[in-house]
Amino acid sequence: MPLQILIFLSGFVIGVILLVKGADIFVSGGSGLAARYQVSPALIGFTIIAFGTSLPELVVNLEAAAAGTPEIALGNIIGSTIANIALVLSLAAIANPAAIRDNHMAQGAGQVAMMFAAATTFALLALRGVFDLPAGIAMLGIFTLVMLVMWRRQGVVTEETFASHGAHDFLLTGGGLVAVILGASLLVDSATRIAIAFGISPFVIGVSMVAVGTSLPELATSFVAAVRGAGGISVGNVVGSNIFNLLFVMGCTALICPIPITSSADVVIMLGFTIAILPFFSSRVRVRRWWGIATLIAYAGYIGLLFGLI
Repeated sequence: MPLQILIFLSGFVIGVILLVKGADIFVSGGSGLAARYQVSPALIGFTIIAFGTSLPELVVNLEAAAAGTPEIALGNIIGSTIANIALVLSLAAIANPAAIRDNHMAQGAGQVAMMFAAATTFALLALRGVFDLPAGIAMLGIFTLVMLVMWRRQGVVTEETFASHGAHDFLLTGGGLVAVILGASLLVDSATRIAIAFGISPFVIGVSMVAVGTSLPELATSFVAAVRGAGGISVGNVVGSNIFNLLFVMGCTALICPIPITSSADVVIMLGFTIAILPFFSSRVRVRRWWGIATLIAYAGYIGLLFGLI
């Protein structure tokens, strides 16, 4: 492998590490600050934690838009939405299918419905051929309504308590944000250079490598939660992240610069994988595990098609 390509790949990996670790540190510091000023754990989970897990996607998209590579921004959102279901939730279901459908599924049904609404809104706006300023405003407006509905109907279910780290919270929050910004810049630059070097479309890089990289926080959170038997957290993390990405992240990105829809077929595929979340709620444990395996295989096939391997 040429030295230049190795440097690009190393930069990509370092960027992912900075993104993931930076988001984790940001959440820790932000939660500590909120606890210091006596903000309720529910409100912390609904704002800082939810925002923190989607922070990598947001910063990567803003960086891609500012760098003039909107294809990476579009691919990142479509790819992250698919990966959260077909990779993150599938692995969680394979690891512990008994935990995926737990007591919180009845409450989570409303969140799943909101995710379908977010995906449908995304697809309908994509029919215009571009995510521009009006589309961005519409997405952020609908996102606000979705958050209000979710908050009023069920609030946030959480038993976790958060502790302040003293003055270190300011350093953790600021340092985490700086790490995410640096990681996003390095990730986008490296991904663009890799795409050019291998003659691959920036969209394909965005929907695969970049999307998986920015979905690592969700993967870690959901997999560990499933192993520990907290299936509600696994599903809620995936659903909440997809809502944030489809409406909030893409809405903010569209305000920066127009994002042309380069592949309507991938939007349809994204909708298909979104609907594919339903069998994970089957009452039969075996169905959940086998559906996780099938969905994971389908995801591998989709990535293979993108790179012309199938």
